[in-house]
Amino acid sequence: MADQTAKGEEFEKKAEKKLAGWGIFGSKYDDAAELFDKAANCFKLAKNWDRAGSVYIKLANCHLKLDSKHEAASAYVDAANCYKKISVQDASQSLSQAVKLFLEIGRLNMAARYCKELGELNEQEQNLEKAMDYFEQAADLFQSEEVTTSANQCKQKVAQFAAQLEQYPKAIEIYEAIARHSINNTLLKYGVKGLLLNAGICQLCKNDVVAVTNALERYQELDPTFSGTREYKLLADLADSMDEGDVVKFTNALQEYDSMTRLDPWKTTLLLRVKNAIKAKEEEDDDLT
Repeated sequence: MADQTAKGEEFEKKAEKKLAGWGIFGSKYDDAAELFDKAANCFKLAKNWDRAGSVYIKLANCHLKLDSKHEAASAYVDAANCYKKISVQDASQSLSQAVKLFLEIGRLNMAARYCKELGELNEQEQNLEKAMDYFEQAADLFQSEEVTTSANQCKQKVAQFAAQLEQYPKAIEIYEAIARHSINNTLLKYGVKGLLLNAGICQLCKNDVVAVTNALERYQELDPTFSGTREYKLLADLADSMDEGDVVKFTNALQEYDSMTRLDPWKTTLLLRVKNAIKAKEEEDDDLT
């Protein structure tokens, strides 16, 4: 390990010397880039991620001097992969630079891929607002390249975070739009009931029983098979218990569904908000009587 670090330092010094010296325009940057690349590899072998990342950024700068934006973007991605081991913030900064360059040279698919990765890094840090922005950008880029499956995956992430941040109308709009798009697609139509369930849960979070009832009618029009599903029954039962202000009925409906299909943490979190709202209203009514 120490041997690799020493080698890396040697290559880095030689590269810096090249940059400081005279040379035919371009040639010194070419030579330095080659040496920085070797230095970064040595630091990686030594698992010295911080040094490897910083050298990859120097390599990116050499490529920018040579107007090789694609190579510079790739070097920023390499830097991000090193920084990921030690600092999400530094990894995000490097990836942002890569995205910017990929957009400049029209590599939209690559830009989309790394926007998605930026979304994942911010999700990991529980920075949901930022994660949502990156997934939204990734979805738009994938859509423009007609990579529909990836676009929809990113859109669902946006909806997931929007609901967590209590931006329910935004989440509902996304889930319903994907459901409409999927209903006539042989491969995607089986996922429609799950999308409508998510949209329905977000409707419940708005604490408006009439809106939930109207939504269920719309969902049946969109997918005539929906009314025969357990997802529909759950939403209808929850809406009824909400209308009646009956916490026990609400809990029983959830337990019945959960015994067959486990509710994931996202659904559980949102449904707990609805349950607490019913409880609060029940207590308020008790105080008034």
